[in-house]
Amino acid sequence: MLTDAENKPVYELDAGRRAVALTIDDGPDPRYTPAVLALLQRYGIRATFFLIGENVVEHAALVREIADCGHHIGNHTWTHPDLRHMSEGAVRDELERTSDLLHRTTGRQPTWFRAPGGDWSPVSLKVAADLGMRNMAWSVDPRDWARPGTSAITDRILKDVRPGSIVLNHDGGGDRSQTVAALKAYLPVLIDSGYFFTAPPN
Repeated sequence: MLTDAENKPVYELDAGRRAVALTIDDGPDPRYTPAVLALLQRYGIRATFFLIGENVVEHAALVREIADCGHHIGNHTWTHPDLRHMSEGAVRDELERTSDLLHRTTGRQPTWFRAPGGDWSPVSLKVAADLGMRNMAWSVDPRDWARPGTSAITDRILKDVRPGSIVLNHDGGGDRSQTVAALKAYLPVLIDSGYFFTAPPN
């Protein structure tokens, strides 16, 4: 059982090391996820992918590829709803169905959950704890989902990142070509600045 401290959303890692956690939300998407995976492989980076159940059903082979590449896979609900206005039963259905499917698809039970939009509720925290999952938030949000332009995404990340940052990016939910281009631009800069990438511990 998780303690109250473990159950609180994690916004940052230990700042004592020059480590950054890269998190990728809303996939998998057959257009953009393979490009993200290729970039991560090129730079030897392990990331955490928060996947939506509905997309996992459609693209199971891609989910297995993410897992086979050594990335963490987290639960991002079944349909990406706003959990703050839902009953415990409805929230449980969203999380449990997704965890069960990810387990069946990858052979691993997800240990991290991220609420859509970062909108946690007491109910969703309780359900995640019941299902043995901790909650991961973020500290750097370039708002890439709004497609502000590749340079805007890149600049926001390079300006805001610091040791222990958890960075939010998206590979699903629409046209993510700007996000892919931004990853191409900022990953080598961060590596050259002495950062290394980690997936938070299970």
